[in-house]
Amino acid sequence: MPHMTAVQLDSPGAAFEVVNREIPTPGANQVRIKVQACGICHSDLFVKEGYWPGLHYPRVTGHEVAGIVDEVGTGVTTWKRGQRVGVGWHGGHCGECNPCRRGDFMGCLNFRVTGFHDDGGYAQYMIARTEALAAIPDSISPAEAAPILCAGVTTFNSLRHSGAVAGDLVAVQGLGGLGHLGIQFANKMGFRTVAIGRGKDKESLALKLGAARYLDTDAIDAAKELASLGGASVILATAPNSKAMSALIDGLGVGGRLLVIGAGADPISVTPVQLIMSRRSITGWPSGTARDSEDTLNFCALTGIRPMVETVPLEQAATGYERMLNGKARFRMVLTMK
Repeated sequence: MPHMTAVQLDSPGAAFEVVNREIPTPGANQVRIKVQACGICHSDLFVKEGYWPGLHYPRVTGHEVAGIVDEVGTGVTTWKRGQRVGVGWHGGHCGECNPCRRGDFMGCLNFRVTGFHDDGGYAQYMIARTEALAAIPDSISPAEAAPILCAGVTTFNSLRHSGAVAGDLVAVQGLGGLGHLGIQFANKMGFRTVAIGRGKDKESLALKLGAARYLDTDAIDAAKELASLGGASVILATAPNSKAMSALIDGLGVGGRLLVIGAGADPISVTPVQLIMSRRSITGWPSGTARDSEDTLNFCALTGIRPMVETVPLEQAATGYERMLNGKARFRMVLTMK
């Protein structure tokens, strides 16, 4: 059997190990992807440290996968060899539980996460279910497409379902891997976009990405400033800092929504009065289905939105992971294949 290079985890807390594995064969309603690029996401930490329930090891993680269909299994009729495809967080759904029967595939009771329940993209080849595939436009490179399949779809999908309409004031908290895309999407969707971060040094980048204003929380009270502007319809909270999120709630306008996509471990603090008097709400948002990923990729192709990425070879996955974890990446780390 032919072999491939993969980077696997043998157990929770183990180091990344470069190994040779047999190239897998797709089963029914599956395809084999020749991986060209795979993003390193902060959520990979759940597999690295064993924080996700029901994990089995050894495991090849990675859920920001861009590549080419290399082989198709039986029953596959809509995807062809040589087609450019991507796979994100959504690795598959059962189609039979009550949420699936209502069309809520992200709420599937048997939801499969790429690189969690099945091997992901830290390898030269991977197997994917057909319902998890998104077509990648020709104008987007593999290294650019990979982060769009997680950070991109999460920010785009949450904003387009946020209830904000063109002309509304939308603030984006954080200028990291999620935030630098959120600012671009908010601008291109026609929102009056305000970026919120720490430090004057981030202002030029925020404005370049499309923010109309930048609020430095080291220098001003961002919530008071948003209130003086009429209050935000939406604050997209991308930086996983629950204390920073809590401090922004009074910056929401009447009916405003704190839209949380940065996964912090600490609780968000809010009083009932803060929510009741102005009909404010706090909402979380997960990623999206493969169809949502395809919409995001097509929107990026249409508008010119791209992630800012650093690339490292697959064999240096451990180095790339550490850069991501330590916040040194500007802004998304992507593994590339030989």
